[in-house]
Amino acid sequence: MNAIVPIPPSEALPSTSLARAHYAAQPSSWPAELELWFALSAGKTRLVRRRHLGPLVVQRPFHPEKDGTCHIYLLHPPGGVAGGDRLDLRFHVDAGARALLTTPGATKFYRSEHGAGTQSTRIDIGVGAVCEYLPQETIVFDGGDAQMETRISLAPDATYVGWDFLCLGRPAAGERFETGRLSQRIEIRRDGRPIWFERLELHGGSPLMEAAYSLAGQPTWGTMIYAGAVAEDAAEQVRAAIGASAVFSVSQLEEVVVCRYLGPRVGDGKALFARAWNVLRTLGQGKPANTPRIWAT
Repeated sequence: MNAIVPIPPSEALPSTSLARAHYAAQPSSWPAELELWFALSAGKTRLVRRRHLGPLVVQRPFHPEKDGTCHIYLLHPPGGVAGGDRLDLRFHVDAGARALLTTPGATKFYRSEHGAGTQSTRIDIGVGAVCEYLPQETIVFDGGDAQMETRISLAPDATYVGWDFLCLGRPAAGERFETGRLSQRIEIRRDGRPIWFERLELHGGSPLMEAAYSLAGQPTWGTMIYAGAVAEDAAEQVRAAIGASAVFSVSQLEEVVVCRYLGPRVGDGKALFARAWNVLRTLGQGKPANTPRIWAT
């Protein structure tokens, strides 16, 4: 079996003993780590190894697709991230394996009085492998201090599909994001070479939240990135499937297809992205989207 994409020692998750020592100095924090390894075996992708610390776990693997794609639900029972908390997620998808990762509910960053809450995600995808990372939305409460970082490492012919939805405040409760901070960084590398990089730094009450060239007063937005083999007219086919929409856009760059949503409700964005995902999955993998059952509960 071919080896997975190497993990630089400097980026590996700390050992359990080191993590406990690190967080012992921060008694108000609640650390959580989850590391999963996927490999192809007997025609199916198997969860061959897992390691966790604190309140991050997974349900049993599901195999609802004929090609043996492994569906995994990532669980964080506390449901929210407070100041000083840190979530570290690390996924390894071995050569030829196919994994779909999602969450059963939203991630919430609460009002912070003890520094930033952090979520760090690393995904290493091996030769000919596919990883689809499609979590539910992230809600940043008023006064929250959220730091999120995602790094993807792709083998030359690996495929990655990922999306994220962000909601500022709780619009349904009349709460706006007046104070606090949101920091987000997404980096994708193929064979060590950067193919996509995006960074966001937003403070509560910032003029950017109302500016027409930025968020235009909308509380929610989403980004979906497809990195892998795809037809030259992929963006056109996505537009045809979505139809005219004032809240959705798609761009096809040299090595990625990027979809955007900006609007009042996360649910609207999810419905649009699901249709775009179906088009891109069919073009790139030769099969339609297979919606995780957890999304219907």
